[in-house]
Amino acid sequence: MTPPSARAPRRAPPPLDAAALDRLALRYVERFATSRGKLAGYLARKIRERGWDGAPVDPRDVAQRMADAGYVDDRSFAEQKGAALARRGYGARRVAETLRAAGLEEEDRAPVVEEARTAALDSALRLARRKRIGPFATQRANPRERERHLAALLRAGHDSATARRVVDSAPGEIPVLD
Repeated sequence: MTPPSARAPRRAPPPLDAAALDRLALRYVERFATSRGKLAGYLARKIRERGWDGAPVDPRDVAQRMADAGYVDDRSFAEQKGAALARRGYGARRVAETLRAAGLEEEDRAPVVEEARTAALDSALRLARRKRIGPFATQRANPRERERHLAALLRAGHDSATARRVVDSAPGEIPVLD
């Protein structure tokens, strides 16, 4: 086998044009659940990497065309992403930030974030079970461990009242919603 330095150098891919950008967008949406914002960011990155040949095209327009064709649905993406994060034990603040980073508009994010706020204790308990915190620990945490557990719940996007409630629960004593 020849060493990598002895091989012929790879040819750079040709610059993109409107048709190639549409093909890239279609290939991306067939492989991944995405939002218009994430798709537009991906297409802009590809244009930066490969260059452009032809009349300028805005990646946001291509993403909007994909949404109009039904290939991209921001509301559905927000619901799926929010549910996945809640199942993993993340709080409303983390869900809101993740959806904002995905380029979702406020009207698509708001119902999902509100649902995450409603289910805050349940998702905090899921994380606590996974990390063996509070009611799922074998024994009460010492003050240093308690602070680490509290920090883990806060980093996961839970509000401080919910995090303290879970961390301060005795082993085997699962807090209930007031």
